[in-house]
Amino acid sequence: MASHHAPKTLREAILFFADYENCRKAVEAIRWPDGVVRCPTCGSEHVIYLATQRRFKCYAKHPKAQFSLKVGTIFEDSPIGLEKWLPALWLLTNCKNGISSYELARALGVTQKTAWFMLSRLRLALQSENGGKMDGTVEADETYIGGKARNMHLAKKRRVMMKRGRSIAGKVAVMALLQRHDNTPNRVKLHVLHSLRRNEVQGIVRENVAKGANLHTDAFHSYTGLIADYSHKVIDHAETYVDGEVHTNNCENFWALLKRSIRGTYVSVEPFHLFRYLDEQAFRFNNRVMNDAERFVIALKGIIHKRLTYTALTGSELPQTC
Repeated sequence: MASHHAPKTLREAILFFADYENCRKAVEAIRWPDGVVRCPTCGSEHVIYLATQRRFKCYAKHPKAQFSLKVGTIFEDSPIGLEKWLPALWLLTNCKNGISSYELARALGVTQKTAWFMLSRLRLALQSENGGKMDGTVEADETYIGGKARNMHLAKKRRVMMKRGRSIAGKVAVMALLQRHDNTPNRVKLHVLHSLRRNEVQGIVRENVAKGANLHTDAFHSYTGLIADYSHKVIDHAETYVDGEVHTNNCENFWALLKRSIRGTYVSVEPFHLFRYLDEQAFRFNNRVMNDAERFVIALKGIIHKRLTYTALTGSELPQTC
């Protein structure tokens, strides 16, 4: 993808990836950056490419001596060609508010169910590594994602109100940790909260923020007690939203982007799948200063050694790793 022929716009990407050879070279460059193709089963370099079959053959003696370029990636076992997978990844990483499965289905000529499965697998590629603990000045804030109770089916409304109460019925709590930077873009980490109790909220902060950092939060009671490990400053939104450098406005900005994406593009997200949409939005936010091609290459690097089957996606089994 470092070639001067590499696409820089959506139009160029569609034309470029319409040729399978370009798709193959792009994925090979990510999987084997040194240019040496290795067997995913035994690691042997004694491998040849069978152009007529679009497969590789390993000359070591073991089962499954032939393998496709998709083996060992999120594309494994998919009948969909790379000519559709790669444009789909381009769209997901570069559409500011995301792309719905219905829109992707129309664009690629696949069914909506297939497009939904493709997007879910591609979001797995957007999951970032931990990246170490945040330092400097960090904002922590939480919000609720979900539909309004008055719009729910009566049976579902009764069920969620019994569990959560009227004020947050049907909603999922999400926590953001945002590290401020002066010369580089702010970066964010997101976590779905299973409860709003102090142990869980503070556990996430301590796991992701280095001791001694400047921590800015609102007056939510679950943050009480963090002063022992951090320079903890509180902004009470009942009184004001900014007190000098003390605020959580960057988090509020991110929540606006996230909710615009969910309400405007995806409309409704099941709590079981919410973390995937959070990964997607966090990826675009953390890489927002890159151009479309750079963001695509970063996302493409995330396809390796990851696997998501349909049964795992729908909750029938745990996700697999390659």
